[in-house]
Amino acid sequence: MASPEPLKAEIIRKSFGLKKEIDPQLRQAYSSPLIERIKSEGFIHRSGRLTFRLAEEFGFCYGVDRAIDYAYETRAKFPDRRIFLTNEIIHNPRVNAKLQELGIEFLSRRQGQGVTAEDLCPEDVVLIPAFGNPTAELEKLQRRGCVLVDTTCGSVMSVWKRVESYNRDGFTSIIHGQFDHEETLATSSRAGRYVIVRDHAQAEIVCGCIEGRVSHEAFMASLRHAVSAGFDPEKDLGRIGCANQTTMLSSESLGIANQLREAMVRRHGESGALERFKHFDTICSATQDRQDAVLKLVRAGVDLMIVVGGYNSSNTGHLVEISLEHCPAYHVQDAECILSREVIRHKKVMAQDILETLGWLPSGEVRIGLTAGASTPNRVIEEVLIRIAQVA
Repeated sequence: MASPEPLKAEIIRKSFGLKKEIDPQLRQAYSSPLIERIKSEGFIHRSGRLTFRLAEEFGFCYGVDRAIDYAYETRAKFPDRRIFLTNEIIHNPRVNAKLQELGIEFLSRRQGQGVTAEDLCPEDVVLIPAFGNPTAELEKLQRRGCVLVDTTCGSVMSVWKRVESYNRDGFTSIIHGQFDHEETLATSSRAGRYVIVRDHAQAEIVCGCIEGRVSHEAFMASLRHAVSAGFDPEKDLGRIGCANQTTMLSSESLGIANQLREAMVRRHGESGALERFKHFDTICSATQDRQDAVLKLVRAGVDLMIVVGGYNSSNTGHLVEISLEHCPAYHVQDAECILSREVIRHKKVMAQDILETLGWLPSGEVRIGLTAGASTPNRVIEEVLIRIAQVA
């Protein structure tokens, strides 16, 4: 007798139509009348000796709004079922904590410690985060037969289509991103052959290998952790296509693409490079809008920048990076980071260090620029603003 067909999970990629039902919860948890009023008054708010200037684009983007909506709608649709997340739905501790309050749990990656994918049954519901999942994880979940609600951001899925097209055409994807970031892990799993580069220095190793200046051994010693299985740099760098984690610094992604193209020209000539090099800008438009807005704000003149967002948020970190080129800037997670008028707790830019800095708030009249990453609720931004005004 033939064995029965294995169960295959249903994947839901659209709203359940319960937006009206969840709106009161969302407003209570994440909205801010104060921030909305400041936006309507020219993005300026005065409090005593402080003048706050908000960036013209900040906070929740469309993809984040959609992911959160789907999570709340899923809870409303399946009030009595177990619901799990494979990872943080977005990089913001407030949002993830609120989902846990709704009874949405995180799947464990270790057997014997909580519920793992192997413990799921067809009655269970699993939320795919906005960053997406690697293909192997998604296939494992599908085999469990449970309901999958996919909140993957459309911008991320556009990058997947790009690297998949590179693979079909016989090109290796060079992905500008953090090799251990959830989005980049999901993207690379769809790329076939790939190299992940974090910055210009790592891209230069790839360039050196293309041009014959860097040996196979030196390449693998530096990038072994960030290449596809069985990668052969002498063979696999003959045709390359550029892509990126959607939240990277746009100017750096474009610079890396130009860096790689120039290496291909030096190796193969202009005509050869036309056939062997592809590049399409895959930076998310919301990420770009927030980077442009913070650059406009700091160029207009502020005494310091406060950037609000989860400490593991890539797009938030890049807003700090841009700000620091013009003035002191502090990446804070929430209002509790404003310890006093004298002391602020903040994350060091592009590092894991959490610092406490003295003398962060100058005396006298102060212009404070304020922005937030794409996964930061307006309610958290409001709390930070109010806390700064209180300690001043």
